[in-house]
Amino acid sequence: MTRLAVELANTGTLDERGELVGAFFAEHEVTPAPGGDYGELPGLVRTALAQAVDGAAPDAVHRLLRDYPPEMHLSDHDGGWHIHFSRNGTPARRWAGQLIAAQLALVAAGDPAVTLGRCAAAGCGNYFVDQSRNRTRRFCSNACASRTTVAAHRARAAKNA
Repeated sequence: MTRLAVELANTGTLDERGELVGAFFAEHEVTPAPGGDYGELPGLVRTALAQAVDGAAPDAVHRLLRDYPPEMHLSDHDGGWHIHFSRNGTPARRWAGQLIAAQLALVAAGDPAVTLGRCAAAGCGNYFVDQSRNRTRRFCSNACASRTTVAAHRARAAKNA
């Protein structure tokens, strides 16, 4: 779940009250991190995302795999077999680290189903998973896209005035 990595990198924590995280935590019996503290994991994930987006060597992914080695196993909790990278009931920091390490390793290995990006809005820098049809998304949110469009319009208007 690469969106989990993006959320952790962009916010510095995983909000168990959020829809995405809350569902994962409940489904996998994950104990939230005390006070939302994920230690060095958010910074390491942010570095890994930067390296992936910039096409750099995946040094941070190697470190994630070393520090949070995934525990691959099969699960059938949704009626069909699929791979899990961490055991149910694992504390949140370790569970997230193992899951993210495995997902970002797949991305670094060229998983064609995942396209990562960094927001093109001035001053933003958030990461996102590009799920658009043609994989050309440039902004992390509609707010950043709108802000950039308005700024460009105002710049053109000022130039022509």
